[in-house]
Amino acid sequence: MALPSVWSEMRVGILLLSVLSLLSARLVGAGQDPGNVIPAESRPCVDCHAFEFMQRALQDLKKTAYNLDTR
Repeated sequence: MALPSVWSEMRVGILLLSVLSLLSARLVGAGQDPGNVIPAESRPCVDCHAFEFMQRALQDLKKTAYNLDTR
């Protein structure tokens, strides 16, 4: 007879955890300002970021190579 009470306690525990997770998700979502989101049109694409990174890396390599040549 102990088995049904364990299952009912587990169901109550799962229900309580799900309610708490939903409430915490709402609190986290409410803490974010909707005005701080940058629209996708004004953000540079991933390829642009990679291109800029590679340009900076090449410039650094050129400077390093120049410094090694002048020594």
